[in-house]
Amino acid sequence: MSPAAPRILLVNPWIHDFAAYDFWARPLGLLLLAAILRQHGYRVAYCDCLDRFHPRAGAHRSPERHGRGPFLKTPIPKPPGLNDVPRTFSRYGIPVEWLREDLAAMAPPDLILVTGLMTYWASGVAETIAELKRAFPGRPVVLGGIYATLLPEHARRSSGADRVVTGAGEKAVLELAAEMTGHRPDLRFDPDDLDTHPLPALELQRQVPFIPLLTARGCPYRCAYCAAAILAPVRQRRRPERVFEEIVQWHRRFGVRDVAFYDDALLVDAEAHALPLFERIAAAGLNLRLHTPNALHIGCLDDRVARAMRRAGMATIRLGLETTDFAHRGDLDAKVSAGQFQQAVACLRRAGFTGAQIGAYLLVGLPDQPMAAVEAAIAAVRAAGVTPIPAHYSPIAGTSLWPAAKRAARYDLEADPVFANNAIWPCRPEGFSWAWLTRLKALCADVAD
Repeated sequence: MSPAAPRILLVNPWIHDFAAYDFWARPLGLLLLAAILRQHGYRVAYCDCLDRFHPRAGAHRSPERHGRGPFLKTPIPKPPGLNDVPRTFSRYGIPVEWLREDLAAMAPPDLILVTGLMTYWASGVAETIAELKRAFPGRPVVLGGIYATLLPEHARRSSGADRVVTGAGEKAVLELAAEMTGHRPDLRFDPDDLDTHPLPALELQRQVPFIPLLTARGCPYRCAYCAAAILAPVRQRRRPERVFEEIVQWHRRFGVRDVAFYDDALLVDAEAHALPLFERIAAAGLNLRLHTPNALHIGCLDDRVARAMRRAGMATIRLGLETTDFAHRGDLDAKVSAGQFQQAVACLRRAGFTGAQIGAYLLVGLPDQPMAAVEAAIAAVRAAGVTPIPAHYSPIAGTSLWPAAKRAARYDLEADPVFANNAIWPCRPEGFSWAWLTRLKALCADVAD
């Protein structure tokens, strides 16, 4: 009799932050690795420390429209150096005792894989790994994901993981698993061809309130504030028919209507990519609600694209505007002009979208950014009949804006990634202010039609 296949536990860690909310947030990369491992004969288990649908959540569970909702949270001490921030710091996700009970009920894994998203959530990753080592002493823990890729040395020094892996996990996971478990199956997909990848193992979640969807990786733009080019330096796309098949499968299996696109550049080369997908969705009559939380490139919007989005069921549109100071935005990006913004809004309105459906992200808290410029941008967006949405700036190591952020920051950004937390406005000289946040929210109140 052949030995049992190795067990691998995949873990989505806690968040430590001043604020966090489930805006269509799922560890899609981790769920893809789970599918790849299972495809290659491994036994897979999954633990989501952020699980809003944990069976013990009971009355605490509070789903919102379209699959979003608040995480459970527990206040914890603020990190050293942030006592000047007048906000409550919390562990977002299930309580510690629930995690311990869940881990105690599992068979010991042969290997544990942990992901990490925001770099300033590093302490949540470290606490999660400490609990995993407490539950499964001697079992190897490997950390990957965005945090590990952007700050590998900090992750090796501070996370507690036995190994840190950078870059795309699907290229490394099978070799890593083979090295640590001795199970070495034949490769059953091409890591460089997204169409050969298995579908992510969404069914490992307790509930599937929405479909997290990635149609392509990478972005052709190199914006000064964004890490997309670091995380995915090569642009890769899936065939529209393959994406459509995935949507249909999850829709039929779970009855899910909401689809959240995780793409950084969904509309780039729309003629060959997004348009055929939207047209297939519209023709199928699936009655879906589509959402773009990662923002659309404004310069790619025209009447044809807007009409196709409307027919497909686009419900939440987010535009990557960032600033309305078009005369001086050359140091930030080169992806949109004032005329393109106005044209895009006009196309969307002609297609039938309301101002409340259309939101424009505006960066707040950039190095040396006067608050008057933020207020002017909000006013310009509202004048266009669109809802302004503040996107609080988080400095990211490796981006071209990083040196300016270090000069402007109130904290030593290189000392600890927690000082890059966008919730504390690290590059605003005056620091965090509840009065200014309240004013900002009032200025950005939804546009009514």
